[in-house]
Amino acid sequence: MNDTTLPALPLSSRSTIVLIALLQGLALYAVQQANDSWPFQDIASRYRWYTWVLTIPTAVALTLVTLRDRRLWLHAIVGSVVVLALASWIGWNLGGGATGLVDGPLHWPFSLSMGIAVFVTLPWWQFRLQHGHWRATYDALFERAWQNGLTLALALAFTGLTWLLLWLWAALFQLVDIDFFRDLFREEAFISLATGCLFGFGVLIGRTQHRAIQVTRQVLFAICRGLLPLLSFIAVLFVLSLPFTGLEALWKTRSATWLLVIVSLLLVAFTNAVYQHDSARAAYPMWLRRLVDASLLALPVYAGLALYAMGLRIAQYGWTLERFWGALVVVMVLGYAVGYALSVLRRRGRWLQPIETVNRWMCWTVLAVALLANSPVLDGVRISVASQVARLKADPAAINAADAIALRFEFGRRGVDALRTLEQDPRLSADARAVSVVKDALARKERWGGERQVDDGLRDLTVLQRQVELAQGSPAADADWWQGLLDRKLDAGGCLESGASCVALRRDFDGDGIDDMLLCDLSEYIGPSCRLHARPPGTSAAAWQNAGQISFYDGGGKDQVSMANTALREGKLEAQQPRWPQLKLAGIKARSLDESRVENVEDDSP
Repeated sequence: MNDTTLPALPLSSRSTIVLIALLQGLALYAVQQANDSWPFQDIASRYRWYTWVLTIPTAVALTLVTLRDRRLWLHAIVGSVVVLALASWIGWNLGGGATGLVDGPLHWPFSLSMGIAVFVTLPWWQFRLQHGHWRATYDALFERAWQNGLTLALALAFTGLTWLLLWLWAALFQLVDIDFFRDLFREEAFISLATGCLFGFGVLIGRTQHRAIQVTRQVLFAICRGLLPLLSFIAVLFVLSLPFTGLEALWKTRSATWLLVIVSLLLVAFTNAVYQHDSARAAYPMWLRRLVDASLLALPVYAGLALYAMGLRIAQYGWTLERFWGALVVVMVLGYAVGYALSVLRRRGRWLQPIETVNRWMCWTVLAVALLANSPVLDGVRISVASQVARLKADPAAINAADAIALRFEFGRRGVDALRTLEQDPRLSADARAVSVVKDALARKERWGGERQVDDGLRDLTVLQRQVELAQGSPAADADWWQGLLDRKLDAGGCLESGASCVALRRDFDGDGIDDMLLCDLSEYIGPSCRLHARPPGTSAAAWQNAGQISFYDGGGKDQVSMANTALREGKLEAQQPRWPQLKLAGIKARSLDESRVENVEDDSP
């Protein structure tokens, strides 16, 4: 039997694979029904349970050949220790008695990391079970990695298609007023057990139908073989255009990092699919191979630009959990990029043969990063909290509700502890507004909701002026404008609420010779939401009036929103005259034929 021949499964092992999946569904159902009772009374216990149930049994189902193999269970024990330790660490971060913590920023990276760690480890485990040692050949690892990936994809597809048939079953009987099947298929117990059983059958099909998996793999390889030259041409053409376009236009996209990373990962994936480790014959003629080589030589440019863009964000706004994980991804991509570029330059053996060594080293590197990044060794929460606290201490006057609320809910118990420490810091104690923002965040019970309430204290002019900062370079606001806000005669949006972060800018927007006021409530997610106040034309002594509302949001991410908030604080607001004038016909204003268009400015005048 050669290294790439996968062993046949005896009947007992096939039955065990389905039984494992069924028990997984039962275990997930059990923790759902247990709620907060023993042994799932705390979030750390639930994390340990969920993580173990979803990883170790799945790994056993994918590696099991014979139940009598002692090494199989030794692997399961070692994997269980590692998984339970990491899950306990994540659970501890989300505990500590703090209410309303958002687990997504910790949960999703941890889940993806565990999935990657298991996927990377499985080929080595499977090889050792079959051959008794860890010295796996590249073709053996390649074969098992693709087998595992396609088996999982097939299991998910089989489960999804079967559920579609069950839905059709229920819908058909509903046509004749029989609701039994619809109610049955909605029961949590049925959903858990049926999903587990179906997934197990899908894994069993993938592990026994080797020929079908190989055919599917060959089809995917053929698709990649056809697309790699086009992708290579696009990648090379883009790099060649950079000296003429410059990098400024690249940064203006606000999504440069992830676009560059996606192109890099596609090049790596397609190259691996096209490279035939077991064939002396190259996949392309010479000229196409040179095109692919050129794209791989350009990979470090993509990874380097992505790393530079990530560095700019970190330098401007500090570390967050998103940027921590983003930086790790970019560094891993840079490792592949440099390795693949060197593989082209070394030119030994078959075409691209050196990528075998690169893939083996990067395999272990990715595994190490996936594990260490979820441990106290390489702790993203510690790095991010320290960075954000240092940024806030350096400029207490700039602290806003979004910063404080992020520390309160998105960094686990250590974010809450940092916020409490920040509240006692002498540098913040001297700023009454900053202390108020921190206290308001600590008093919240939920990340989202209507906790911010109108505070009667904001009827005091001094307190209001501390909460609403003037943009850089903006003249001071008139006293009657401030009084109009205090008396609730002007629309202030959320700027009269405790903990709000607002910016005011004074400028003559309509060119009538009289200054107007733009009051903006800053948000971490949707950008500045502004109210425009103006005096009626003709005299500057008339009372202020509401003139409209303006928003600055185009669906960008948090970094783009943060840049917009910073630009507003710096007074970098540009006025752009419309190309076409407002048209009227017999006193009737013209309206756009595009009824879906939403105006940024809502004119309140009659």
